[in-house]
Amino acid sequence: TSSFLKAKLQTVYFGTMAVSQRMSVNPHQQHPYPTIDNNHSFDNNDKDHRPKTSIRARFFGLQTLLPLGVGLALGYVVLPVVLVEHQMGFPNKIPGLETSPGDFYNTHQTRFQSAAVTSDTSSHGLRRDASVSKQHTTPLTAEDYVLQSYHILSTQSIPTPTTPQILFTPILPDALRKRILVTGGAGFVGSHLIDRLMTAGHEVICLDNFFTGQKSNIAHWFQHPNFSLVVHDVVEQIKLEVDQIYHLACPASPPHYQYNPIKTIKTSTMGTLNMLGLAKRVQARILLTSTSEIYGDPQVHPQPESYWGNVNTIGPRSCYDEGKRVAETMMYSYRDQADIEVRVARIFNTFGPRMHPNDGRVVSNFIIQALQGKDLTIYGDGSQTRSFQYVSDLVDGLIRLMNGSYDLPVNLGNPEEFSVKDFAEKIRDITDSKSEIVFLKKQTDDPTQRRPDISTALREIQWVPKVQVTDGLKKAIEYFGRVLKEGGEIIPTGPGATNPRIKKHED
Repeated sequence: TSSFLKAKLQTVYFGTMAVSQRMSVNPHQQHPYPTIDNNHSFDNNDKDHRPKTSIRARFFGLQTLLPLGVGLALGYVVLPVVLVEHQMGFPNKIPGLETSPGDFYNTHQTRFQSAAVTSDTSSHGLRRDASVSKQHTTPLTAEDYVLQSYHILSTQSIPTPTTPQILFTPILPDALRKRILVTGGAGFVGSHLIDRLMTAGHEVICLDNFFTGQKSNIAHWFQHPNFSLVVHDVVEQIKLEVDQIYHLACPASPPHYQYNPIKTIKTSTMGTLNMLGLAKRVQARILLTSTSEIYGDPQVHPQPESYWGNVNTIGPRSCYDEGKRVAETMMYSYRDQADIEVRVARIFNTFGPRMHPNDGRVVSNFIIQALQGKDLTIYGDGSQTRSFQYVSDLVDGLIRLMNGSYDLPVNLGNPEEFSVKDFAEKIRDITDSKSEIVFLKKQTDDPTQRRPDISTALREIQWVPKVQVTDGLKKAIEYFGRVLKEGGEIIPTGPGATNPRIKKHED
């Protein structure tokens, strides 16, 4: 805000002036500092015969350079720190700044003491370490100020437009802290998984080539020492030292994985092979996020893990369906031959904040269309069924599966089933939209029904979805509302292959 920047700039100005006054000299006294040009000249009309320095000395003497240096230091060191403090949500004004600008550090002492006092809570993303800083008896120095700012930035996320809430990270002892690799970590599900791992106190390496992932999904962790971003394609080998691997990397929406079907197959096969090789080398446990698409257009309903599926091996969706089926085969071949600890999650439809606005899936398309007053497009007659789970439930299931002992495939989804037409009406009602529902030609190999049997998840990892679909939709609608407000009109993706970029209206 303008008042905040004004206050901060006043700090720099008063700090510079204070130093300048101390370093300046009386013009009627002999110059106490050596100058660059010592050639003094005397004017006969100058009764006091005071030495006159040259122009070069006046501009480059220490009495000028020292205050300038201090001012630059304040501007480039202190001001960025306090701007970060403002970004984290502290009060806009520094108490007493206008009346006593020279007491800058004293005014922040109480604030940092209170910020360092933390509490423990079991709520996800709200955990802090229980350390309490000692009370200062002397004013904070610049070094103290920077160190305490670093402490704050290393125990929490920073607010961003995509993730405005602050997430806190505890400090775990080395024996409990894991180094965890998340491939596809900048994507929709991957970024939420990273949030949970970070707020549990672990070190996280996010690996992504940003084909469908977005930096905005993980930008709130960029400053944190426990977070690392590696821009890399899993199709290429990589050597890292990790304890666990969550292998999520692969486009998951039909328009995206059909855009480059050969690359989709390579990601599922070669990418999984590379991650299994890494797991073998460092003896890490690896979890593969498979998909309900391996069941194809199922003839068994609901679908248990024992069902082998009904998949068209040469259809437009086969690059994804068969790629994941081969990836599962690789996982269990490495388990049996190389004694690698593996976990496989078969994920059903998932929704929530950070979904790619242009991914072309049912939830994102319906919400974007409803919020913009556009027609809600259904491909087919709308009788096909789907089940939808909120992203936080999925993340909970992934973590339980990874850290449990069960190593066979597990369905993770919400067994509550909707027809696509009913789901469109539900979103239209929640958004209070006047949109019409229109029916277009059915897509090739589009499943007629999809619902998970989650009895294995309940029995083996004690997991069931907790978030009601309506509650989750409200959060997703709020998120997409912010996206539309910041980026303007979005043209939803149709059923065809599409490059994963947000389509905006062009005037």
